[in-house]
Amino acid sequence: MRVVFWGTPEFALPSLQALLGSDHTVVGVVTQPDRPAGRGRVKRPPPVKELAEAEGGGLPVLQPDKPQGPEFLEALRGLDPEVSVVAAYGEILRPEVLELPVRGSYNVHASLLPKLRGAAPVNWAIINGFERTGVTIMRMVEKLDAGPIVEQVSCEIAAGTTAGTLAERLATLGAEALLEALALIESGRATEREQREEETTYATKLRPDDVRIDWTRSAVELDRWIRGSDPSPGAWSEVYGTRLRMFAPRVSTKAAHGEPGSVETADGRAGLEVATGSGLLAIDEVQPAGKRRMQVTEWIRGRGISVGARFT
Repeated sequence: MRVVFWGTPEFALPSLQALLGSDHTVVGVVTQPDRPAGRGRVKRPPPVKELAEAEGGGLPVLQPDKPQGPEFLEALRGLDPEVSVVAAYGEILRPEVLELPVRGSYNVHASLLPKLRGAAPVNWAIINGFERTGVTIMRMVEKLDAGPIVEQVSCEIAAGTTAGTLAERLATLGAEALLEALALIESGRATEREQREEETTYATKLRPDDVRIDWTRSAVELDRWIRGSDPSPGAWSEVYGTRLRMFAPRVSTKAAHGEPGSVETADGRAGLEVATGSGLLAIDEVQPAGKRRMQVTEWIRGRGISVGARFT
């Protein structure tokens, strides 16, 4: 089939790579515009554009500010797609865009719908303490992530999993499920299953203010919050008036004695342990504002934090 691929970040790369290596013909790619990034704020292309240009053999790449309007629709129509495939593109598509391909538009979504509709299903699966999650291939409709399901694949969320490692696994599973779904669609054997609206939950985008660490939560909860925010947006707290992002948490077997947020261990070899609302939480990696991510022992030796300090 003639496929237009929509995607922007690294999560979308396995799906695009799978399509490029399949019997389907990728006739064009739609991705976000180049954006300033890094300390120098130099414009950089999104990962999907880089892959399309490196391996697409002159594949047309469209980068509209918004995927709408007569000019964009004419460009899309000129690609003559049979189907659109969307994987983390980053914009809501209007009905006239969804309905343009003769066989419809399909989304690679990183949850077992109708659970965790929205922008951050990987993060919230970990934060909510799910034992399993997965990928859904669904036909897109105007309502967000509400279309009928064509294919679903589930996987276990192992202990210690971060949002970053889970996203990588789901991206690979999504690419495999996508090819299976497209084979069914092309052969006319696809069956669609409507979502059960009463089971719907949502996964709103996480912003930095959402992941400031609330030390009154239990150590078990904070372990999930920190892993669910790794690598982005990065759960954080303040000490001595400066912001510190935290990673690689562990629920300590020792009891907490101080007030939530108080440092109970701060040692250049033993590491960092902080009291929570219930239990003690060890932190193995940190990232001070404006600096690189590092082992917490390195930060302690350089920063000089001590027992009795208080994170807020």
